[in-house]
Amino acid sequence: MIAWTIYVTFGGAVLLLLLPRAFSRWVALVTTLAGFAIGLAAFFVSDVDLAHLTTIVRVPWVPALGMNYHLAIDGIGLTMLLVTGISAVSTVLFSWDVDHRQNEFFFWLLLVVGGCYGVFLSADLFLLFLFYELVIVPKYFLIAIFGSTNKEYGAMKLTLYSFFGGALVFIGILAAYVTAGSLDLNQLAQFKFSPQLQSWAFPILFLGFGVLAGIWPLHTWAPTGHVAAPTAGSMLLAGIVMKLGAYAGLRVAMNIFPQGFHMWSKWIAVLAVIGIVYAAAVALRQRDLKFVIGYSSVSHMGFVLLGLATANALGVSGAVLQMFSHGVIAALLFAVAGRMIYRRTHTRDLDQLSILQLNRALPFAAFTFVIASAASMGIPGFSGFAAEITILIGAWRTFPLAVWITGLGMVLVAAFTLRALVKSFFGDVRMQEGNVPVDADWNEGQKISLPEKIGACLLMFVTLVIGLYPKLLLDRIQPAVEAMRFLK
Repeated sequence: MIAWTIYVTFGGAVLLLLLPRAFSRWVALVTTLAGFAIGLAAFFVSDVDLAHLTTIVRVPWVPALGMNYHLAIDGIGLTMLLVTGISAVSTVLFSWDVDHRQNEFFFWLLLVVGGCYGVFLSADLFLLFLFYELVIVPKYFLIAIFGSTNKEYGAMKLTLYSFFGGALVFIGILAAYVTAGSLDLNQLAQFKFSPQLQSWAFPILFLGFGVLAGIWPLHTWAPTGHVAAPTAGSMLLAGIVMKLGAYAGLRVAMNIFPQGFHMWSKWIAVLAVIGIVYAAAVALRQRDLKFVIGYSSVSHMGFVLLGLATANALGVSGAVLQMFSHGVIAALLFAVAGRMIYRRTHTRDLDQLSILQLNRALPFAAFTFVIASAASMGIPGFSGFAAEITILIGAWRTFPLAVWITGLGMVLVAAFTLRALVKSFFGDVRMQEGNVPVDADWNEGQKISLPEKIGACLLMFVTLVIGLYPKLLLDRIQPAVEAMRFLK
C-alpha cells in the first residue's frame, strides 16, 4: 500500500496532461491528499519493522546487472514520507490561484513530489539514484517557466549544481557496485568494504549528496534557486528536495561506508558549523525577504549535517527530526513571503515592506509569520526547538567545541529572523493617509484566501504538535538510527 504514494502521484501527473485546465488544481489536490493519507496511515497503522528496511515491492528489473525494482521502508522512511505529504498538500493549496499554464505547472509539481517519494522508498541503489536525478528536470522547468527574479539563471545554476553532485554520486555508486557486486542497500550495508576504498569513496558519495543538502561551500545554488522559484517551487525545494541529499547521505554514504564516515566525520562537522554561522551572517545583511529565508534554509540544514556528523544515536535522530521540522517551517516561511506578501504588495524589499503596516492590512499573514519565525528561531514548544536541542546534546558528546560555535549561529538566526519579522509586518514608518505604498495594485485581493489559510494552519499545526510531543517522531526514528551500521 505504501508504494502507492509513488503510483498515485505519477498517475495524477499524467492525468493532468489529459484533462481540461478547469480540473487541474483539483486533480493536484486530490493526488497530494491521497499520497498524504497513505503516508499518514502507514505512519500510524502500519506494522513496519521500524529498525530495518522492510520490503514492500521487489521485482527483477535488469537481472543481468543485479538491478531490482525494490521498495522498502523503516522508521526514517516513514518520517520522510509524512513530511513529503504535508509539504505537497500545502504547496498545492498555496498555488490554488495559479492561472498561467495550470496543467503544466501542477504536472511539474507532482513529478517533483513523486520523485521524492521514490527516493525515500528505494532500497536499490540505482533505483534511488534514478528517482534522485528525476527530481532535477521538473525543478528546472518549475523555476525557468514559472519563476520570477533571474529565473533562467536560478534554474540553470540549481540544475548544474545538481548534476555536478549527481556525477559524484554516480562515481560512488560505481565504486560500491563494482566492489560488492550488488545494488541492494541491505546487502551493501552488510558488505565489508576495504578501509582504503572507504577513505575516498565515502567523501565523494557524501559530498555528492551534500550538494543538494546545501553543504558549505556548495550551497550558493540554494538562495538563488529559492528566490528565482515560484512560491510552490521554493516550498518544495526547502521542504522536501534539500532533504533528499541529507537523507541519501545518511541512508547510503554513512551506512555502507561506516569506516570512511568515521574518518571524515570531523570535517563534516567543520563544514556544518561554518554553514550554520556563515549563512546566518549573510542572511542578516539581505534586503530581499526570500533571500533571508533562503540563507536561513542553508543555516538550518547545517544543523542536519552537524547531527549526522555526531555519529551517535541521539545526534543522528535529531538530524532526521530537523529534516522533518525544517521541511514544515521553511515551507511556511516561503508561503508567507511568496504568496501572502509578494502577491499582494509586489515587493519583497524589507525597507519597502516596513512602510506598509502589513500587520493591519494582512493580520492573518502577520500571525502566521510570527508563528513561523518563532519555530525557525527554536522557541520551546515548536518543532525547531525539539530538533535543535536533540542535535546539540548529541553534538556535545562528540564535538563540544562545535556546540559553542553553533551558539553564535543561533544568535544570528534570532537576529535576522526578528529583523525580517519587524520590517515585514511591524515597521515604524507610517504613510500619510491616502498615499499609495509601493504599487498601484497592491490593495487588490488583500484578504488571505481560504486555501491559503488551510495550508498555513496545516503547517502551523504540525510544527506545534511535533514541538509539544516530539516522541511521536522519535519513537519511529530512533530504532532505525540505532540499527545503522556506523553506530556499531
